[in-house]
Amino acid sequence: LAALRLAGAALLSPGSCAFEDSACGYEWDYAHLPWALHGEGHYISVDTSYEGEKAVLSSPELYSDEWSCVRLIYQIATTSETSPDPARLNLYLRQEGESFDRLLWSAKEPSDSWLIASLDLTNSTKKYKIILEGEMRQDKSASIAIFEIKITPGYCIECDFEENHLCGFVNRWNPNVNWFVGGGNIRNSQSILPKDHTLNSELGHYMYVDSVYVKHFQEVAQLISPKTTAPMSGCLSFYYQLKQESSIVFTVYLRDTSGFYEEIWKTDSALSADWALAEVDFNAPYPMEVIFEVAFNSAKGGYVALDDISFSPVYCSNQTGIPFNPADAGCNFEEDLCNFYQDHKDGPGWSRVKVKRNVYRAGDHTTGFGYYLLANTKFTSQPGYIGRLYGPTLPGNLQFCLRFYYALYGFFKMSGTLAVYIFEENHVVQEKIWSVLDSPKGVWTQAEISFKKPMPCKVVFVSWCKSFWDCGLVALDDVSLSLGSCQAADLLPPNPGECTFEKDECVFTQKKRGRGSWHRRRGPTPTSYTGPKGDHTTGVGYYMYIEASNMVYGQRAYLVSRSLKGSSGKQCLTFFYHMYGAGTGLLSVYLKKEGDDEEIPLWRRTGEQSISWLRGLIEYESDRNYQIIFEAIRGVSIRSDTAIDDILFQAGPCLEVEEIQFSSGYPDSLNEIEY
Repeated sequence: LAALRLAGAALLSPGSCAFEDSACGYEWDYAHLPWALHGEGHYISVDTSYEGEKAVLSSPELYSDEWSCVRLIYQIATTSETSPDPARLNLYLRQEGESFDRLLWSAKEPSDSWLIASLDLTNSTKKYKIILEGEMRQDKSASIAIFEIKITPGYCIECDFEENHLCGFVNRWNPNVNWFVGGGNIRNSQSILPKDHTLNSELGHYMYVDSVYVKHFQEVAQLISPKTTAPMSGCLSFYYQLKQESSIVFTVYLRDTSGFYEEIWKTDSALSADWALAEVDFNAPYPMEVIFEVAFNSAKGGYVALDDISFSPVYCSNQTGIPFNPADAGCNFEEDLCNFYQDHKDGPGWSRVKVKRNVYRAGDHTTGFGYYLLANTKFTSQPGYIGRLYGPTLPGNLQFCLRFYYALYGFFKMSGTLAVYIFEENHVVQEKIWSVLDSPKGVWTQAEISFKKPMPCKVVFVSWCKSFWDCGLVALDDVSLSLGSCQAADLLPPNPGECTFEKDECVFTQKKRGRGSWHRRRGPTPTSYTGPKGDHTTGVGYYMYIEASNMVYGQRAYLVSRSLKGSSGKQCLTFFYHMYGAGTGLLSVYLKKEGDDEEIPLWRRTGEQSISWLRGLIEYESDRNYQIIFEAIRGVSIRSDTAIDDILFQAGPCLEVEEIQFSSGYPDSLNEIEY
């Protein structure tokens, strides 16, 4: 059997490597720092003995049409106590046809010994490569080692405990009771079992926890699974044995990133002399850990053993419920109210309106020229009106993150004019979870709220006005709901190909910095009657703009992307631009293919366009590596601040078509407002 296991280790699956005598088809990028292979120590490493920023290691081309798990055994070592900019190890997925690599995981914590990371890869029809990137940053004494990378079919929360890394399961250390590895023919406890479940042999391994060292009432041992990294739901099963003389409680919990525990299974029988199968429905729409917890009440408590944890994407309990899709609870109001509705006894509190592009009044948040909702419009501005907008029913016992954009207009006192309530199914008000404070007038501002309710509920947007003089106008747009708390969503790796300028300039650099360059800014620009009042991402974040008062008429500023991977097929570039000011010049977007001198014009706007952020869409193709260039030209006066924000590169054709790719001057109906 041991020989079989060794033979199995020799037949590593594609993409796996133990770095014993070769790098198994992994290649390093010679444009960056070199990796060193240490055959005698079975690892590959990079350190700061060479000058350079990072080392890149890419796998051979891989393909898997079933779910698989990547396990990485690694170590980051450093001698400096605390570095302001520590070394880090990143793992990216490079998919065929994509211009950007997707960051799946990143670590920067130094350690004295190896650590294990487990990452779920969902099934895909595309070929892919795994890219490992060691970034040395400012740490002059750091080194990064990779001992093993293993790609296996199946899910990362599955384990038979036959390998020494225990699939990334960890014991939460307790001075008295802990989970141990049992089996393997080691007589290490009087509660040892004769055979494990996987191999049905005394050589096989399992996990167990024993009450021998219990000192206190209610001692608890916890075995914690790797965190799920992709949404999954189905049936979690495992085998266990339980022997007890006094009460033992064996429980399985799910724990989310905010530390909230949910019990999903508990033992009911007092004894199971042989391996018993447990099955439980399991739903992890956002990152979760599975915790196997055993609580003892005395030293005569007995023991619990655990083996063969496995997962199937089909629920155990024949339940065929359609899983809840959070997209059904969002709306951009372009077509209709989606799944939102109003109570007619309130009267028409919210109206769906559209504003043509103009220089006095902001349009919607989605495109700048689409629809949004307005409460207290000219139809409903009688005193004492109330507008309630009800969302669809949401299932209970799930953590949600609600995001929406609101804008306030008017000169009146605004606090309390917009509030968000949670209603129970029967329209009973449960609680108010948010209300507006005074915020800048006429700026689309993002609000985000995390909530979790035990029972099914609805989100209700309420705009209330006691008397005419108390109310301004309240606008609402781009409501979205996602699973998991908003804080957890902020910790997720960023969307590849998206740049909001919140942290930095992302993949873009300036051709030359100086007076005629792009600047990153938040809030309004210094010159009145030109430039945005706030950014497009949140209303209070950052955007890029040209400061016309520093430039001369006709001066150009270039924002150039780094080299992006070419691919066959169409690509779609979406961005938001702001061209407000009587002296506004030109904004153009160019495509420059590798090896070509010429820049291909893709899109252009000339002159003042709107007081709103407007959406630009460009469809283009490039089978070679390429760069995208944003060029702004200063217009005739200082009222010529041009800004861009929220750039997104996506593979595949654009789902919508923009009416005009090249325009100049003013639209005829620039200032008409439609209701």
